[in-house]
Amino acid sequence: MELFVKITTRWQKDLTFVGTNEKNQSITMDGEGNAPSPMQLILMGVGGCSSIDIVLILKKARQNIADCICQIEAERAETDPKVFTKIHAHYQIIGKELKVNQVERAVKLSMEKYCSASIMLSSSVDITHSFEVIEE
Repeated sequence: MELFVKITTRWQKDLTFVGTNEKNQSITMDGEGNAPSPMQLILMGVGGCSSIDIVLILKKARQNIADCICQIEAERAETDPKVFTKIHAHYQIIGKELKVNQVERAVKLSMEKYCSASIMLSSSVDITHSFEVIEE
């Protein structure tokens, strides 16, 4: 786990920027819809962070997980700085003979204990979650 993170954001043109980490991995973001916006990247971070937790927890519980899909919907304030006011994450957990109580536990642990991204936002944003188990 990385306790120190260094990101460089560099202007490309118009409202397009590239963010690069210390491992020289990069992602393009844009304020005009030509790439994900910085605010969309925050939601992607919540989805990715929590999904990693959920997969790890379910694998440790020896659940036969085949896929984890996170769909996030968010509402923003109408006035600047237009922060997120509500975020809802819905997880589709796909696998064979998954135990619903294990999936519920994994989602709850991620959102309430392990997911740094959602926990960091939870002090100022109403964050909710739901899940469904889909038999493969």
